[in-house]
Amino acid sequence: MTTKEQILQELDRVPESAIEEVLEFVLALQAKHSAQTQKSDVWKAYLASQSERKEVYHRLANS
Repeated sequence: MTTKEQILQELDRVPESAIEEVLEFVLALQAKHSAQTQKSDVWKAYLASQSERKEVYHRLANS
């Protein structure tokens, strides 16, 4: 059984009164993951930009 299947099976056992809380938790996890991905993308862009500038500065120093 996959983790997703196990989660869905356990979700069937959650009382109806707690379903909204489970949804809020899942949405919070998604938002957290999305924020981490965005930070990672920004960091990668920064490193690429820094690398490009390094080459430009190297060329200027050698000219």
